[in-house]
Amino acid sequence: MAWVSLPVVGLLLVWWWMGFVTVKADYIKYKDPSQPPAARVGDLLSRMTLEEKIGQMVQIDRSVASADTMKTYYIGSVLSGGGSAPLPEASAEDWINMINEFQKGALSSRLGIPMIYGIDAVHGHNNVYNATIFPHNVGLGATRDPELVRRIGSATALEARATGIPYVFAPCIAVCRDPRWGRCYESYSEDHKIVEEMTEIIPGLQGDIPANSRKGVPYVGGKKKVAACAKHFVGDGGTSRGINENNTVTDRHELLSIHMPAYSDSIIKGVSTVMISYSSWNGEKMHANRDLITNFLKGTLKFKGFVISDWEGIDRITSPPHSNYTYSVQASVLAGIDMVMVPFNYKEFINDLINLVKTNVVPMDRIDDAVGRILLVKFTMGLFENPLADLSLVNELGSQAHRDLAREAVRKSLVLLKNGKSKNNTDPVIPLPKKVSKILVAGSHADNLGYQCGGWTMTWQGFSGNNYTSGTTILGAINSTVDSSTEVIYRENPDGNFVKSNNFAYAIVVVGEHPYVETLGDSTNLTMVEPGPSVISNVCESVKCIVILITGRPIVIEPYISSIDALVAAWLPGSEGQGITDVLFGDHGFSGKLPRTWFRTVDQLPMNVGDSHYDPLFPLGHGLETESVKQLVARSTSAGAVARPCIFVVVVALILSL
Repeated sequence: MAWVSLPVVGLLLVWWWMGFVTVKADYIKYKDPSQPPAARVGDLLSRMTLEEKIGQMVQIDRSVASADTMKTYYIGSVLSGGGSAPLPEASAEDWINMINEFQKGALSSRLGIPMIYGIDAVHGHNNVYNATIFPHNVGLGATRDPELVRRIGSATALEARATGIPYVFAPCIAVCRDPRWGRCYESYSEDHKIVEEMTEIIPGLQGDIPANSRKGVPYVGGKKKVAACAKHFVGDGGTSRGINENNTVTDRHELLSIHMPAYSDSIIKGVSTVMISYSSWNGEKMHANRDLITNFLKGTLKFKGFVISDWEGIDRITSPPHSNYTYSVQASVLAGIDMVMVPFNYKEFINDLINLVKTNVVPMDRIDDAVGRILLVKFTMGLFENPLADLSLVNELGSQAHRDLAREAVRKSLVLLKNGKSKNNTDPVIPLPKKVSKILVAGSHADNLGYQCGGWTMTWQGFSGNNYTSGTTILGAINSTVDSSTEVIYRENPDGNFVKSNNFAYAIVVVGEHPYVETLGDSTNLTMVEPGPSVISNVCESVKCIVILITGRPIVIEPYISSIDALVAAWLPGSEGQGITDVLFGDHGFSGKLPRTWFRTVDQLPMNVGDSHYDPLFPLGHGLETESVKQLVARSTSAGAVARPCIFVVVVALILSL
């Protein structure tokens, strides 16, 4: 064996050392998924310029985003505002292609930090064509079923991921204390305990937190889950007279005991983000409230995820909005907001915040706290390892399994307020017979998918008609449920003579509110939209009638109730109308309970359970229960079997007595 000469050994050692140094130089800690997220955050922060950090704090609307914008301004997040889609009737593939294009721009920046795409998915993936539309939160509150809500969270996460979206602005955990508020249907209940129970949607959206997870640390369990957002912090459901974005006047004890508990529960469950409310607390805008955001949310509750503003929320710190924008930037960031939703005006925000840092008005550690929290969520959810979406989940969008789940949610959400003309409901109308000669279906909401779904559906304010997404209207559900020999006649607004002259076995009247969102839904009178009252009058005076209310909240109903045989609160049930016929015709029983007090007159408002002036038409928790036809038949058969021996005994006794 020949010995290798010393010069050769030296050369080999040099080569080995150069290779070792090259490998070491190529190693970047923040790109190593085996490192804990906190270590990766620290490493990445140490490499970032001020401009790169502030870019991470910005969320822009997709309409102004491009690959070049993402790269040039280091944008940290993009969103779809209400109805902001890549194109009409966009497919899952269309969404994925658009989002991946933005993501490639972000990844081409110096440090390759992926952006996070967010969207309002507040009752299913509601901005997306053909997605499953679940009942709005008020209906889910009526189910009293946190496990059902958890499953809805899982389904919503899958449909969002099917379109390449890893972040949803849900759930709304407001405690609506006045139904005049235009967002009341986004609240599960006036009772904070019910709202707390419904935070179970968060592990549905995000996955179960690990057993050893520290309180407040965000968690997202892989590529089939999404980052959630508890909103709107805090007290948005308690504003004076229910006016949207108004002032919540209450002491700290009431704020913490009614409006805060669901946030504590959400944080314990690992919620990734919290969105700030447009509203004020005792005159101080929440977007500028350092005490509640930094001291309480981040300090006392130990929230470690990131805090995001609402749409142009920081602009509204001043009146009129945007009148002193530099101050608004300063106040909101110093209050503790980490990511700012500046859908269109991002360049002004970036320039102002850079100047505020360079002039020492906003300290660098506040910027590092904000960016560190944003990066922690991105690392935790695996965004650095899987930044680009693929087509593997596209079949989850509007899947039959999810539609079946929505149908289950609808039937469990329905509240039977009245069942029979008598006050004690001893002459029940429901369940309805499927086989009769002829029935009437009436009302503006019977064959209108948009009305049925409500606001936050396909567009910000919702829509009217049946052409903007897929689903089953109530009329369609009735037609597919009744016996083939039963004739179903539909008239949106029939006159009394028509009703009287047709010998209908019964009528189903579907009326309520038109879709609305936010301030445009604020109402001082809470009346049913026309021609609802006249339809009830024309129909219910002439034939046995079942009235179904499609509303986001209790509305004035007392003047009409005596003429109604059966009354159902169906809330805003979403795309699966067959959930309504499931219980109307007795395939399932009614089980829903009122999540809100049903007032007699608006003069009583605000009125919540426990108030000294509590005198409701129907109290919180009211809801008549019915058995399914199968249960009724089984009970009748069982009762008959039990009764026959009793009759036999009586007869024998009579014979023996003769």
